[in-house]
Amino acid sequence: MPHITEAPLRLSNANLPKFTQAETTPAYDRTNLKHGIVHVGVGGFHRAHLAVYVDRLLSQFSANDWSICGVGLTPFDAAMRDALQPQDHLYTVIERSARGSSAQIIGSISDYIFAPGNEEAVIAKMADKDTHIVSLTITESGYYYNESTHELDVSHPNIQFDLTGDGPPRTTYGYLTAALARRYKAGLRPFTVMSCDNMQKNGSISRNMLLAFARLKEPNMAAWLSENGAFPNSMVDRITPRTVDEDKHGLKQQFGIEDAWPVVTEPFMQWVLEDNFSDGRPQFEDVGVQVVPTVRDVEQFELMKLRLLNGGHVAMGYLASLAGFTYVHEVIADPLFSQYLNDLWYEEVKPLLPSIPGVDVDHYIQTLHSRFSNPTLKDEVARICLGGSGKMPQFILPSIAEQIESRGPIGRLTLCVAAWFRYLSGVDENGKTYKIDDPMAKELQILAREGGASPNSLLSVQTLFGDDLRYDGRFVREITMAMRTLDRRGARKTLEKSYTKLFTNTACTQSTHHVVDRDTAHSVRGVKDVIRGPSSMARGVSHGPWLDRYH
Repeated sequence: MPHITEAPLRLSNANLPKFTQAETTPAYDRTNLKHGIVHVGVGGFHRAHLAVYVDRLLSQFSANDWSICGVGLTPFDAAMRDALQPQDHLYTVIERSARGSSAQIIGSISDYIFAPGNEEAVIAKMADKDTHIVSLTITESGYYYNESTHELDVSHPNIQFDLTGDGPPRTTYGYLTAALARRYKAGLRPFTVMSCDNMQKNGSISRNMLLAFARLKEPNMAAWLSENGAFPNSMVDRITPRTVDEDKHGLKQQFGIEDAWPVVTEPFMQWVLEDNFSDGRPQFEDVGVQVVPTVRDVEQFELMKLRLLNGGHVAMGYLASLAGFTYVHEVIADPLFSQYLNDLWYEEVKPLLPSIPGVDVDHYIQTLHSRFSNPTLKDEVARICLGGSGKMPQFILPSIAEQIESRGPIGRLTLCVAAWFRYLSGVDENGKTYKIDDPMAKELQILAREGGASPNSLLSVQTLFGDDLRYDGRFVREITMAMRTLDRRGARKTLEKSYTKLFTNTACTQSTHHVVDRDTAHSVRGVKDVIRGPSSMARGVSHGPWLDRYH
């Protein structure tokens, strides 16, 4: 912990020596750095993830050619510029857990370019010979990726503008193509485009979308990029809640640091990265990154994370929102919701996952339970409910489709989809209204309200539901039943009714798999027979709907 003076110290290069604990400040000369990485989309996750790994490289291995120049492409990024520039682009990462908090001042971002009005500066920085990697956290919408066709959405007005207009670029592809065209003409190697977004095959999507754009805009450069470029796939993981004023105040009080925009996160951090780079890279593996040889290796880690962590967030998020929960740790502390999540993980998701050498899936699930339980993060349920139209096809629906094919259990996963449909109405069970934050919000909310307690209107959205689900009698029957039950009883009573019926009428076997212990399970209202692990009957659900048992 840094020395706390009578008045908090504002972050700046000049004030760094005044923080007396060396481990909390950059252990390198920030005036002697080159920008090896240009990062587009400097938000909380980037500053808690890639920028932390790079800070370790700079501190521990004097990798001075690899500092980061941040880039903000949208008008909304002005807030990040205004926060970072007055404090010499320094910021604080606050790690919180039940054991306590720590604060680390990060210095790996040594410049920041706000693109609106400075478009040439961004293109020139990317095209510079010292730039070897352009990394991205631009969210799924920034890729203009059509989930149905798996192609670039060339009809989008922003893409059309960058392809045909004479003005400065609006999209990431516009900037990347302009910069790569300059490198092509200058005889330089293409920089690596490294996606750090939470998407399956993020590198492959980046490659395919950028090449599709470049072939229309700069065909000669596109051929060169296709031959010489690199787009590593990666799996990224660190829970990073939205920063609030209370976090800034606590940083001043506890650590004596004044920071306009600190990052709050958890101790856990993971990055699995394909070793595929076109113009060199730092030794990421020296600071804890799992660098793997092939995209297949990434995909195995990614599948486990997406189906369990991201799928777990989605599974509890919409039910919890309907029930009026505010924070994730409150949901996981509720025995009923915790039991539902654990059963979903162990009974409906884990059996679908590949075996990865050296990875204990049960331990990973227990780690997730601990991470979700962290009360100090105050991770909001509203955050994990964002963008459901992008999350469902990635995190939940594939598991349902695979379980249907293998005649496995789908009831808990289907209840998650039903809860999302109910959530899309925009009103929770207590009559509280909320905004649906989703690229398809307008269309989906209209369909949700038209459909009421019937799933048919929303199941008709072909960009989300394929024929394998839309016309599967078992899935349609279960989601219809789930929606009717949610409509009549609400989220909590749906779970109470379900688990009362299951536990009182099912012979159970014990296992050490579940995180929920006997005392916790006893506190679930109405539960008479308690289990500590997956029930033998639960495996038999493959021959009948999970929710069928509860009505």
